[in-house]
Amino acid sequence: MSAETGGQQANGKGGPASAAPIAGIGLIILACLCFSVLDATAKYLSTSLPTLQIVWVRFVSHVVLSLVLFQVWKSPQLLKTDRWGLQIIRAFCLLGTTIFNFLAVRYLQLAETMSIMFAAPFVITALAGPVLGEWAGIRRWVAIIVGFLGVLVVTRPGLGGLHWAVIYSLAAMSFFATYALLTRKLAATDSSAGMLIISGLVASVAMAPVGLSVWQAPDGAWEWGLLIATGAFGGGGHFLFILAHRLAPAPVLAPMTYVQIVWMVALGYLIFGDIPTLTTILGASIVVGSGLYILYREQVKAG
Repeated sequence: MSAETGGQQANGKGGPASAAPIAGIGLIILACLCFSVLDATAKYLSTSLPTLQIVWVRFVSHVVLSLVLFQVWKSPQLLKTDRWGLQIIRAFCLLGTTIFNFLAVRYLQLAETMSIMFAAPFVITALAGPVLGEWAGIRRWVAIIVGFLGVLVVTRPGLGGLHWAVIYSLAAMSFFATYALLTRKLAATDSSAGMLIISGLVASVAMAPVGLSVWQAPDGAWEWGLLIATGAFGGGGHFLFILAHRLAPAPVLAPMTYVQIVWMVALGYLIFGDIPTLTTILGASIVVGSGLYILYREQVKAG
């Protein structure tokens, strides 16, 4: 089954179509792994290079690697779309998520920004009904709420007064939720390669003035390699993200993004030596349990 026909078959009846949401769940988990590795790489690079430079190179290498991988010069029809307006809006939503999240972490604790960003599944699930016609049932809403509680156990956001910069995190979360919904909407008609390249190209052009203005030469092949790797992890993650939304409804996939916190804890320990606390392990277990319940429900439906 090709990626381009997968979305159509997922809407039909029978074994392959009913199993499609399970495949979509697997793809979204892998996408979250790519995003987590991207964050870890960017964090490592930010000790020696400007963050905005890293963001710009991430999108540039994303575009270059995508063009080479899909050999667009041989298949220019991959970039064909009748919905340029939605494509450009989606690209700016992706860029907006990155920029506002960067602004937020300048002023807020990581736990606070993470907690707000993980509110996105609520927004996606709530809007998927009126926007996409994909309504979530009571069981799925319960799983989403339980997963979010697990995230709160891990992040333990402060109970003091809110900093004014919380608006940056709210903006980043809103952009991401809109990006996810537009991805699902466009996946029904546009090619996965085209969506990947267009979003990266728009972000690259928009970020070029800022990226060039803060440019600092990387220190040797190691840093150059890591910079290019950000595009591979970012582009690869979003390609998997697109394929997942071609196979499964947004309310099914939204709560699975909570699994990213498990990847983040694991990478923090392996790369930066951040030892998880008991509350971190407990919260991560709740998140995994919530995701496994959704996977179980989809398997029941597929059977």
